[in-house]
Amino acid sequence: MSAAQAVFSGWMEIADKAVYDGTRQHAEEAALAALVSQYAGTLYRVAYSVLHNSADAEDAVQEAFLRVLRHRDTLHEVRDQRVWLIRIVWNVVLDRKRRSKTRPETDDVAELARVLPAGGLNAEERAAAAQHHAHVLSCVEQLPAKERQVLMLSAFEELTSVEIASVLGITESSVRSRLFRARNLMAGLLDHERSAR
Repeated sequence: MSAAQAVFSGWMEIADKAVYDGTRQHAEEAALAALVSQYAGTLYRVAYSVLHNSADAEDAVQEAFLRVLRHRDTLHEVRDQRVWLIRIVWNVVLDRKRRSKTRPETDDVAELARVLPAGGLNAEERAAAAQHHAHVLSCVEQLPAKERQVLMLSAFEELTSVEIASVLGITESSVRSRLFRARNLMAGLLDHERSAR
């Protein structure tokens, strides 16, 4: 092989590698964009359910996606991306809650009740639905923290007990027992409120 052929073949290898790297990077960017578009709403709801603040929830979701971006090389190893992403945002939210213990926890149930869907209803029915949503959410907020977390992930995010166990880092049987207690407590709170009316 002549020197010219060696240089030429070396340049071809570099060009092929550059094309491969560019294609791989484009594929990674497309995969990340798909994750954001598919799961941003779910992650926001999870973050908001704990933080009760729109801006903080948006920041938590952004931070979660930044963590995903930092570890994008392991993205192909993830079995269930939805659970994995919820676990990341859950940890981000808990970190934020720990750091902000100086700020009192305020329940912004009115804002959440305002944004819940009430399509196809007249104004009076919409007001009654919003009032009912606010009442149910205030009952959820009265639950102990462990039961509230499991109930919110089950009822609002529709995760299975296996997925909740993975997100919270507890056993599936613990999830089921907490969910059982949460539902019984909710039934008692709702019955108590009905009888008080």
